[in-house]
Amino acid sequence: MSVEVITKEDLQAFRNDLLNDIKSLLGKKIEAPKEWLKAAEVRKLLKISAGTLLTLRATGRLQYSKIGGTYYYRYQDIQSMLVNGNNGHE
Repeated sequence: MSVEVITKEDLQAFRNDLLNDIKSLLGKKIEAPKEWLKAAEVRKLLKISAGTLLTLRATGRLQYSKIGGTYYYRYQDIQSMLVNGNNGHE
């Protein structure tokens, strides 16, 4: 069994490296979720098919807005649907 001696300088270098890593992690901008998601993003997020998303929309379980030919869903509405257990899988 080998023994390694750790010096004060080693500890100071470790401390500095650790502090730099923490600073870089805290310095990164934490991106908030988008307020509005497109249908493909919702399907990927919920891991559902286009048909299931259509059912959620058609039955009123998930609110949406349609602009042109594109459906948009509020992230908050998706969270509410999941929290309330109203996800279309009955």
